[in-house]
Amino acid sequence: MGMGMSRRMLENNILSLSLLLLMLILILILLFFFFLLFFLFKPWRFFFTYPSSILKGELERPLVGDHHLHEDDDVIELHRDYDLEGACYPNEPHFHGLVHKQRLPPLSLHVNHFPQQQQQPPLAVPDTIVLDVLSEHDDLVGHTLKVLQHGDGQSTPTFHNHTTFHHFPQTDISHQRSCLTLEVISGPSCGLHCSIQSTNPSRLPLTLGRVSPTDLLIKDSEVSGKHALIKWNLDKMKWELVDMGSLNGTLLNSQPINHPDTGSRNWGDPIILANGDVITLGTTSKVMVHITSENHHCIPFGVGMASDPMAMRRGGKKLPMEDVCYYQWPLPGLDQFGIFGICDGHGGDGAAKSASKLFPEIVASILSDPLKRERVLSLCDASDILRDAFSQTEACMNHYYEGCTATVLLVWADGHQNFFAQCANVGDSACIMSVNGKQIKLTEDHKITDYSERARIEERGDPLKEGETRLYGINLGRMLGDKFLKQQDSRFSSEPYISQVLHIHQTNRAFALLASDGLWDVIGIKKAIQLVLQMRERYCTEREDSAEKIASFLLSEAKTLRTKDNTSLIFLDFDTLNRFSCKVEP
Repeated sequence: MGMGMSRRMLENNILSLSLLLLMLILILILLFFFFLLFFLFKPWRFFFTYPSSILKGELERPLVGDHHLHEDDDVIELHRDYDLEGACYPNEPHFHGLVHKQRLPPLSLHVNHFPQQQQQPPLAVPDTIVLDVLSEHDDLVGHTLKVLQHGDGQSTPTFHNHTTFHHFPQTDISHQRSCLTLEVISGPSCGLHCSIQSTNPSRLPLTLGRVSPTDLLIKDSEVSGKHALIKWNLDKMKWELVDMGSLNGTLLNSQPINHPDTGSRNWGDPIILANGDVITLGTTSKVMVHITSENHHCIPFGVGMASDPMAMRRGGKKLPMEDVCYYQWPLPGLDQFGIFGICDGHGGDGAAKSASKLFPEIVASILSDPLKRERVLSLCDASDILRDAFSQTEACMNHYYEGCTATVLLVWADGHQNFFAQCANVGDSACIMSVNGKQIKLTEDHKITDYSERARIEERGDPLKEGETRLYGINLGRMLGDKFLKQQDSRFSSEPYISQVLHIHQTNRAFALLASDGLWDVIGIKKAIQLVLQMRERYCTEREDSAEKIASFLLSEAKTLRTKDNTSLIFLDFDTLNRFSCKVEP
């Protein structure tokens, strides 16, 4: 009997433990679903305000509390047309692009007057163009990550608000011309460009910061919303850099230029900029300064450039920028000739950058021979020049594990307002033209899947296998660089395709479009021409910068269509005469 009671007690205990275990499991399951729903619906957002929830009206105000504004401050109306997403219109091109977006209306701000000063003579370096798009998920809008250094070398991040705008009176500077280009060379926004002319006072001063509206939008948590600005000093005929009371300071060639009292958030003194200077914002974002010479030439047609690294998905991290676009008009010592080109790198941007620097120099060197130059002008054919330029460029490039496409458009004038254009290319960066309504493709794609390229490879006696679309992982049969691959397989080539010569009369309403494959992946030739014609009609009364706006529009269209590759383009409008553009000195 005692054993029976012990068994029943044991069974009861086991049952109790089972029930407790079951209840515990149920409680854990309920807790799991509770926390899942809690994080899914984020109820805390109803009780706390985060920087990303700033209202549009708040973004239009300077990021500074009312206690920073004084009763004796002037109230002015800012007449600058800021880009809604931080893109700035480049007037002069060399390496990269811009995006045209809806602009914010003018806003009234309390500002402190700041004494105007100016900058140093611009030096000779190719122009560059702008762009960046504000991320849809900027978790740090309105706050700057302050890095505090302790004695033990450790850094502690803290957040602070920004400072206010200062007012610079605008002066008529239409008789002076200088081009400033900023290129972000390190940091989270590496690859961005922004360009501006001293002759465009409506866009001055040029601002650098992390919060839109900003001309050069740098997505770096250590950069203040309005970090620094660059203005044109008409008295000194120089560009000047001013720190706008940034939290983490501004360095020019490793020397601080912000106000000595860093805690005061006062503006620093204006410092003259020179070509080749490096501006450091915070600790990681560095910006290279390019200033073109004031000894300029007028480009007798419109030029617009735009580029964007793009992202694999909307709001995602931008891809590494391997495109390089450039132009030079006129070539040194050759007032009748100019060159426009795009290089799309793979394996890095080194080969693309090398090619973009070599082509203008080599083409100018070849054309400096009077006999060769006269032959081009008399026969209206530059095939030998372009073929020689590609051969010499390939020979000069020492890139074994990097390569690039290369599309080069050579344009020359006959002295009677007529132009001639001829293109050469390797790879899949295409150039198209429209002359008198006729669509003309001036390039040939050299992808392994293209019939002409497969035929060329087959002629070499080693045809591709059925269904083979790549050689050694690359979908191109022709490129510059990639010396290692060319040593391994002789089917790779750098021999360019050379187009026919096009005669362009000023009454032709002609235009040309060069672009990397990021554009052509989502926009066909016919569609691109239709878009250009539509934008021409829209901007027919705004001839001053219509080419830049058209280039910007095409880039934004590619982004809307979700291209997943670097996209760069150059637009030449031969229907727009007597357009000013900065000369690029050698």
